[in-house]
Amino acid sequence: MSLLTQQRSDGYKPLLFFFCVFALCWITALLFAGGFTTSIKAGMAFLDWPLSNGSVNPEGWLTESDKMAEHSHRLLGMKIGLLSIGLFLWTYLRESRAWVRTLARVLVLIVILQGVLGGARVRFDQLNIMSESNLLAQSFAVIHACGAMVVLGLLVALTLANTRRWVEGSGGLDSALPASVKCWGIMATATIFVQILIGAIMRHADAGLAIAQFPLASEGSLLPAYWNFDVGIHFAHRVGALVVTAVLLFFLGKVWGSAVAKRALGYGALLVALALGLQIYLGALTIWTVKNPYVATTHHLIGAFLLASTWGLTFLAHHPDRATQVSPSS
Repeated sequence: MSLLTQQRSDGYKPLLFFFCVFALCWITALLFAGGFTTSIKAGMAFLDWPLSNGSVNPEGWLTESDKMAEHSHRLLGMKIGLLSIGLFLWTYLRESRAWVRTLARVLVLIVILQGVLGGARVRFDQLNIMSESNLLAQSFAVIHACGAMVVLGLLVALTLANTRRWVEGSGGLDSALPASVKCWGIMATATIFVQILIGAIMRHADAGLAIAQFPLASEGSLLPAYWNFDVGIHFAHRVGALVVTAVLLFFLGKVWGSAVAKRALGYGALLVALALGLQIYLGALTIWTVKNPYVATTHHLIGAFLLASTWGLTFLAHHPDRATQVSPSS
C-alpha cells in the first residue's frame, strides 16, 4: 500500500458522511434548477457551451429570468462536478472498501458524461445547426435528464454506505429480510426510472398539456378524443403513474408485512408513501394550473425524491449484516 492510501479503513467516518449529505443537498438544488429551466423553456438562453455568451459571468444573467435559470443550472452542475471529484479523492485515500471506491469513481465518470450531454444538447440544437428538426438535441436532453437520476442514485448509495448504521451493521439490517422485499424494491426502482424517462420525453417534447384535463382525458372519457405523438406520450405518463402506484404499494406492503423489514425500513417506507401521495397531487396540479413552472418543477423534483428514497430502501434491503460475520465464540 502506498503512503497516500495507508490510512484507509472500513470504519465509520462522520466527516465523509456529512460531505455526502452536503453533496445531496447540492444535487437537490441542481435538479430544481434543471427542472425549472425546462419548465420555462430556457435551455437555449445561451447558444454557446461551456461558456455562457463567451463568459463565466455573462451580462444580464442575474436580471433576466431565462438566463438566470440556465446559467444557475450550469454553475450548479460545475459544483456537483467538483464535489464528486472531492468525494472520489476522499474515498480513494481513506476508504478500504473497494466497492465504495468504485462507486465514487463511477460517479465522477457519470458526472463528466452529464456535462458532455448537457453541452451536446446546446451544441446540436436546431438554433446552432440550422436543422428543420430538433430531435437530436431533444434526445440529448432526455438522456441528460435520466443521467441526473443516475448521479442522484450513486450519491444516495454512497451516503447510505457511509452511515454509521451501514458501517457498523446495526439497526436490524440483515440477510433475513424476505427475498420478496428485495425483489419488489428493485422492480419499484426500475418502474419509477422508466416513468421518469417517459416524463422527460414528455417535458422536452413540450407535451405536458397535450391532454388539458385531469383525471379525464377528454369530455366524459378517460381516453383522449384524438391521438398524436404528444397526446400519446402524455397518456403514457398518466398510465405510468398508475403502474408506479401499484408497484410501489406492493413494495410497501411487502415491507410492512414483514416484522424484520418493518423494523429496518418502516420509517423509510412511510416517507415513500407520503412522497407518492404528494407526487400524484402535484401531477394533477400541474394540469389544473396550466403547467405553472413552479408546480411542474416541484413535480419533477418530488419524482426524483421518490426514485431516490425507493432506491435507498432497496439498497438498504441488500445490506450484508456484519453481525452474521461474527463467529459464535466472539
